[in-house]
Amino acid sequence: QVQLVESGGVLVQAGGSLRLSCAVSGSISSPNAMGWYSQTPGKQRELVAAITSGGSSNYADSVKGRFTISRDNAKLTVYLQMNSLKPEDTAVYYCNAVVLGTRYVYWGQGTQVTVSS
Repeated sequence: QVQLVESGGVLVQAGGSLRLSCAVSGSISSPNAMGWYSQTPGKQRELVAAITSGGSSNYADSVKGRFTISRDNAKLTVYLQMNSLKPEDTAVYYCNAVVLGTRYVYWGQGTQVTVSS
């Protein structure tokens, strides 16, 4: 059984930095992609950043230049380094893993990030 376990969500001041981590317990096939989505009350989850097992990454326009996604394939762990945080980054952040070309999609339980002004 595959589980995604997130950590790192906290309260931080605007301009600060934070690193989220998400570890996969179990195993998922390659090629795959892991990523982070954000969700605020009343809105759909939105992609923040994603990275494939081959190392290709993409970002939402709103976080380009501020956030960096990385992964450790040996540990099946994905990280999101969040710099220059803004109050509008406040959201629940969900880790996601997808086995490319299949219907297998996995979600973490979410971690709250709050950025105070």
